[in-house]
Amino acid sequence: MILRNALGAATALAMLATVSAHADTITIATVNNGDMIRMQGMTDDFTKQTGHDVEWVTLEENVLRQRVTTDITTKGGAFDIMTIGMYEAPIWGANGWLVPLDDLSAGYDVDDILPAMRGGLSHEGTLYAAPFYGESSMIMYRTDLMEKAGMEMPDAPSWAFIAKAARAMTDRDEEINGICLRGKAGWGEGGAFITAMSNSFGARWFDEDWNAQFDSREWSDTLNFFVNMMNDAGPPGYATNGFNENLSLFQQGKCGMWIDATVAASFVTNPDDSKVADKVGFALAPDNGLGKRSNWLWAWALAIPAGTQNEAAAKQFIEWATSKGYIELVADKEGWANVPPGARVSLYENANYKDIPFAQMTLDSILSADPNNSTVDPSPYVGIQFAAIPEFAGIATEVSQEFSAAYAGQQSVEEALEKAQAITNEAMEAAGYR
Repeated sequence: MILRNALGAATALAMLATVSAHADTITIATVNNGDMIRMQGMTDDFTKQTGHDVEWVTLEENVLRQRVTTDITTKGGAFDIMTIGMYEAPIWGANGWLVPLDDLSAGYDVDDILPAMRGGLSHEGTLYAAPFYGESSMIMYRTDLMEKAGMEMPDAPSWAFIAKAARAMTDRDEEINGICLRGKAGWGEGGAFITAMSNSFGARWFDEDWNAQFDSREWSDTLNFFVNMMNDAGPPGYATNGFNENLSLFQQGKCGMWIDATVAASFVTNPDDSKVADKVGFALAPDNGLGKRSNWLWAWALAIPAGTQNEAAAKQFIEWATSKGYIELVADKEGWANVPPGARVSLYENANYKDIPFAQMTLDSILSADPNNSTVDPSPYVGIQFAAIPEFAGIATEVSQEFSAAYAGQQSVEEALEKAQAITNEAMEAAGYR
């Protein structure tokens, strides 16, 4: 009965039916985000069910991306499971670097995965990574500070409203910053945020002939708006702040607003960790009236590198960690607000989850993100906060470094954009796009 309650009958029976004849030790590389840390605390349950042991390599986001990319491209064999996302999964799957997840058990119910997540983690209809959680981005804000500023947050605000509210909510004497946003270098850190933001300003990375667009008015408008707002209302040193740094600031009560991953909602509303847990509201990511909001689409997902010696055990772990049963396990131990969100249809149909204050806004944000139509003007790439081409990660890492240098006052916005234009065009020409 305990097993049935923790894992769910179908998943438990499927897992027991596929228990290996011998125990293996699998090594998993993952990011140091809260939900992943929680998963590590739950893995005794997996070991009890299967006999397999798990060794964790937990890394900061930028370092994780470097390590797993190096390992997969060199066939290093350091990991049996890698935590990757919607950028890597289809590209690496197409290259034959990942084990297809096309034989998961019936009890796992792959059809329950949200279509946006399943599509983004597949290549030509084959799933290559299973979503541990899915996310978009949205606004998390202090309802008390918004009221104190004499303003009311719309459900779908504009960037003009956000900038005005950020300045009104800032109180330097009390160390309250009106807004906390990512400025940290890294294509998936500050690079992801500013790219998603730029979509709402009408910018794009490339025109339809793969020419870089950083010399456009739209990119200049994006970066200047961001820098001016953050200098007026952001925290000191925002150029080095990423997801975890801003999460900490918000939980300490030092941010009026934070626009970031929807998955953060459970952490900022958790009274055990957040000083402002009972004073948080949610809204859609901002727009500029051009038909595109500044929210992204992402999943942190588990994938198996081709060539692993522990494929069977790795698949068992992925089924366990991304199942309906795992959601029930977390709900039983830590409450429904803390289950991994954004991956399964059934979660949003569950009566226990429907009353969670951020559940519907998370789903609305995910459903409103369209990676096939992310820019105002046509673009040749798929992706919202990234362009789904192999060269993007390297190019965008360099570009984000130039942007962060502008945020830190080490160069002007114009200089950063000029360098971004040159970096991007040179790389695309070398890669044969132009």
